[in-house]
Amino acid sequence: MSETTPSLTALTATQVAKVLSAAGGRRITEEMIHADIDAGAPVNPDGTLNLVHYTAWLAKEMAGGD
Repeated sequence: MSETTPSLTALTATQVAKVLSAAGGRRITEEMIHADIDAGAPVNPDGTLNLVHYTAWLAKEMAGGD
């Protein structure tokens, strides 16, 4: 990956919000991502998010945490 192309395994909350907004056709804010982190969404040791792990966490939350 180049410096301008971030890895899907190490995105900032801002980058995740942009990716999810573009993919889902719904506005997702950085604040929404931070609220999820506060609610227990997984983060990397450096505070970035793995997009695959985060979306899996979201799916689990939407299914009622089962």
